[in-house]
Amino acid sequence: MSHVALALALGLTGGLLAGVFGVGGGIVFVPALTLGLGLGQLTAEATSLAAIVPVVAVGSFRQNRDGLVHWPSAAILGGCSLVGVLVGAEIALDLPESTLRRAFAAFLVVSAIQMALRARRQLKLVAAP
Repeated sequence: MSHVALALALGLTGGLLAGVFGVGGGIVFVPALTLGLGLGQLTAEATSLAAIVPVVAVGSFRQNRDGLVHWPSAAILGGCSLVGVLVGAEIALDLPESTLRRAFAAFLVVSAIQMALRARRQLKLVAAP
């Protein structure tokens, strides 16, 4: 599959997952960019940040039509995220790529475990008499 075709498929998949689950950027794009397109970890992270901008704009607009966006919380999260991403980008630039890759993998594993445990608790609550 060509680079362009793979990027198109990745963009469509990431957009679909963002719309359904509210995720897409780091969780979907970064692994796909590193494994599928062969980008380095730092380049994949930076590309993911740039690619998520239109996804966020369209997704927020669409969800706001149904009154689902809590704008005061979004403003606080967004403002703090701006500071966080500036600090995080500086840290990422200072780390060796292998360390960054391992840290990202650990983040994904911890996130997956947390989600699995939360889903298990929810199943227990639903199944309880």
